[in-house]
Amino acid sequence: MDAEMSTSGGFNLLIDLANGPEDLRDGIVAIANNAPHGNISLASDDDLQDVEFHWHLRFIMDETMAEGECTVMTDPTFQYNGQQDDKHTAIIVKYRRKIEAFRSLGRILGASRQMQTSNGDAPVDLQTLLNFTEKARYENLAVMIDCSRGGVPKQSSVFYLLRNCALMGINMLQLYTEDTYQLEGETFFGYLRGPYTQQELKNIDDYAFALGIELVPCIQTLGHLGQILQWPRFHIFRDTNEVLLPNWDETYNLIEKMIKTVSAPLRSKKVHIGLDEAGGVGEGRYRQIFGYDEPSRVFLQHVKRVQDICKRLDLRPMLCLAGYYDGGTPQLADTLPPDIDLVYWDYYHTTSISYATKLQQHRELGCANPWLATAAWTWNRFWCALPFSFATIQAACQAAKRKDEGINNMMLTIWGDEGHECDMFSSLPALHYFADHAYTLEDEVDLERIRFCFEGVIGGNYDDWVFASKIDQVSEEDTPLTLKTHFAPNTSKYLMWEDPFLSHISPQYGHLNLEVHYANISNYLARALEFNETYPQNARLRMAYLVSNVLGLKCHLHQRMVMAYQMGNRQDLYDLTEGRLVDLQVALDQLWKYHRLMWHKNNKPFGWEVVELRYGGLRTRLMTMRDRILEYIDASEAWLARPVAAVVEEGTLNGHSEEANGTSEQEKQQLQQHNHQRLQKHLQTRRGSQLAWNMVSDMDQIPSIPEFETIREPMYDYAGCNLLMDYARVSTPSRPG
Repeated sequence: MDAEMSTSGGFNLLIDLANGPEDLRDGIVAIANNAPHGNISLASDDDLQDVEFHWHLRFIMDETMAEGECTVMTDPTFQYNGQQDDKHTAIIVKYRRKIEAFRSLGRILGASRQMQTSNGDAPVDLQTLLNFTEKARYENLAVMIDCSRGGVPKQSSVFYLLRNCALMGINMLQLYTEDTYQLEGETFFGYLRGPYTQQELKNIDDYAFALGIELVPCIQTLGHLGQILQWPRFHIFRDTNEVLLPNWDETYNLIEKMIKTVSAPLRSKKVHIGLDEAGGVGEGRYRQIFGYDEPSRVFLQHVKRVQDICKRLDLRPMLCLAGYYDGGTPQLADTLPPDIDLVYWDYYHTTSISYATKLQQHRELGCANPWLATAAWTWNRFWCALPFSFATIQAACQAAKRKDEGINNMMLTIWGDEGHECDMFSSLPALHYFADHAYTLEDEVDLERIRFCFEGVIGGNYDDWVFASKIDQVSEEDTPLTLKTHFAPNTSKYLMWEDPFLSHISPQYGHLNLEVHYANISNYLARALEFNETYPQNARLRMAYLVSNVLGLKCHLHQRMVMAYQMGNRQDLYDLTEGRLVDLQVALDQLWKYHRLMWHKNNKPFGWEVVELRYGGLRTRLMTMRDRILEYIDASEAWLARPVAAVVEEGTLNGHSEEANGTSEQEKQQLQQHNHQRLQKHLQTRRGSQLAWNMVSDMDQIPSIPEFETIREPMYDYAGCNLLMDYARVSTPSRPG
C-alpha cells in the first residue's frame, strides 16, 4: 500500500518524515507501506481532510538520554489550522537508540486501536496512553529463527519479521543457518536446500539496519552438520554422521571459509558458532586417526581453534555448551577460552528459580555475563503452543530481571524441528509477550496493552491467536505446568499423522471426546476468520482452522469403524466409509493445498517435499482404507448370499454331501441363516482368540479386516494426551530395517 494514501480505518497517524531524523526514514517508510490497517501516512495535512481524526508524530534523537531509554509525550501547545482541535494531537517521541523509536511507534499504533475501539462505557485516558517513559532492560534483545529444518524463509518473510520486531523493540535477529547459505566453490553445501545468497544476506542486513536491528550470523561449526556430511564430497571432514572432524587442518580451513562467508555481507561483529549437541565428538573417525582422547579435551581444543579464527576475522563468538550446567564437564571452568559469550538455552522450565540457578552455574564457568535463550514453542507442531510459551518466557524473564543476579542479553528462539510444519508467524504473540517483559522491571506484563499493540502492529486478534493453540491442548489436565513436566504436547501433530488404519496411538486418547473438542475449535476459528477488515491478519488462523476440521473427522473414525465391524453392522460401516471417511479425504486435501500455498508464500520451495510426502502418505492410506473396507463389505454380502451348491461343494459349512444341490428353498434359507450366524460368531470369537480361529481352516475364506481385529494397547500408561512425538513414531508402529 502506498504510504501517502494510507487513510483507511478513520484513524490516521501522520509522521513528520521530512523534518525527522534521517536515520529513521527508511525504516518508517517500510513500516508505513506495510501497516496492516493502512493508517500510517507520510502525506501532508491537506491530503487528510476526509479522515475522522489523526495524530501527528515527530521523532527527536536525544543523546543525553540513557542507553535504551525513550520518552513519548503529547504537545499541549499544538494547534491545527491555527487552533486547538480535540481530533488532532501532536506526539513527540524522544529516543537514544533507533530501536526504541520504533518500539514507541508500535505502542502508539496500539494506542490508536484502543482509541478507535473504545466506547462511551469504557472511555480511554488519552494522556495516559500517549505520555510514558520506557527503558530497555537489556543491551541486546534478540530473536533467532530456524532456517535449517527444511523451511528457509524468503527474503520478504524476513522483512516482515524484522518490521514486527522493530515495532516491539527487539534489536537483534539471528538466522540459524546450518548449511542454508551459499559457500563459494562448494556446490553440495546447502545442496537443494534453498541457501541464502550473499546478496540476500546483504539485503536483509540493510533492511534490519534501517529498523535499528543488528543481524547476527548463526551457524554450526562442529555438530548439527549432517546435512553436508551426508555427501561424499564432505566425508573427509566427518568424525561422525553429524559432527566435523576436529584436530585436522582442513576442517579449520572449511570452518574459516564458512565464518568468512556468512559474516562478510553483514555489519555485525558478532557470530554465533553453535557447538551445541556435538554428541560423539572424538569417538568416530577421530579415534581411528588420532587415537583415544577425552571428549571434553577434544571439544575444548576445537573451541580454541575456532575462537582463533574469529579473532583473526575480528569477530566475537557466541556459543552454547549443552549439558554442562547440569553438572557435566566441570573442568571447563578453568579452560574455557576468554572473550566468548555463553548462551544458556532453556525452553522447558516454568519457575524462575530453575533459570536463576543455571545462570549462576554459567558464571561459575567464568562467564560473567551469560546470555539466556528462551523459546516460542513452534517445533514439532502446526501452531505455536502459546500458553506454554508464555509460562516459560515469563519464568526466564523473571530470573533475567533479578536485581543482583540478572543478565544483560536475552534471546527468544523459534525452531522448526521435524520438517518446519508450523506457521512460524503463529509465534508473534509470544514475541510481543517476550518484548514487553524486556521493557519493564515488573514480574508481570500489561496483557491489555499487549492485546491492543498486537492489533495495531500485527493486525490480528491476540486472544484468537492464543485460542488456536488449543489444537494441541485437548484438556486442561494435559497442560504440563509442573516442575516434573517441561514440554507442551503436540496432540494435533500425532493425531494428524497417526496411521488411520492402524491407529496405534488411539488408546492414549480414546477416553476423550475429541470430536466435540475440535468441533468447538472449528466453530470458534470460523467466526474469527470472518472479521477480516478489523483483523486482517486473522487470515493466518486458517491453518489451525483446517487442522481442527481434519482432526474432528479423523480422531475417532477408526474407533467407530471397529465398533461397526465387530458388531457385524455393515450398513454403519458403509455409512462411515462413504460419509465420514470421504469427508475426511476432502478436508485433508483442503488442508494440504492451503499448507502448500502458505509454505510457498513464506518460504523457499525446498523442504516442502518432506511435508508433502507426509500428506501423500496419509492420503494414500485413506484411499487404501476406503477401498479395502468397501471390498470387505462387498465380499461379506457375497459370502452370505452364496448359492447352497457352492457351499456344499466346498464342504465348509454343514458337512452336507454333493447331493445337497437338490435341497429345498426352506433348507437354503436355513443354510443362509446359518452362514450369517457362523460369520457373526466368527467375528466375535476372533476378537477373543485370534489364534484359535486361525487354526480352523474352513474359516480362512470368510471376509475379514485384520486391522480391525487386533486389540490396541496404550504405549504410555497414565500419560493420556500429554505426549510430544515425532512423525516417525506416529506414522507407523513398524521400524524400517
